[in-house]
Amino acid sequence: MLRLLKMGGAVLGVAGFMMMGLQPAEASCQLVKATASSTSKAQAAKDSQALAVESAHELKRARGWRSMSMSARRVKGDPFWKAVRPGDPPPDALLKPDIVTGRFFTTCFTGVVVPVVCTTGSAVCGN
Repeated sequence: MLRLLKMGGAVLGVAGFMMMGLQPAEASCQLVKATASSTSKAQAAKDSQALAVESAHELKRARGWRSMSMSARRVKGDPFWKAVRPGDPPPDALLKPDIVTGRFFTTCFTGVVVPVVCTTGSAVCGN
């Protein structure tokens, strides 16, 4: 009986927040995607990951977050020359394996004008 009362109180508490237009504190997240090119896969990956971190810090400042975290999220490769290579890079252009860490998921492929292009995806969450 006591457990039922506690659950009812929690439900009413959340409903009260919603009725007053308030929401319980929670982290909000956004997907960040960054693309860079270079003459080597290692450098293009490093540069796209650095751009992802830069975008994450800009998002943190814009949203007024006190803290943020980043976690790897798969994104499709993002070619620079969409007129020449519309959509996703073709499978034969992909440079395997993908580079996956706790913070980044990086997909690399051969470029049309540059040797290597890498796109990095990360979910950025803050509060």
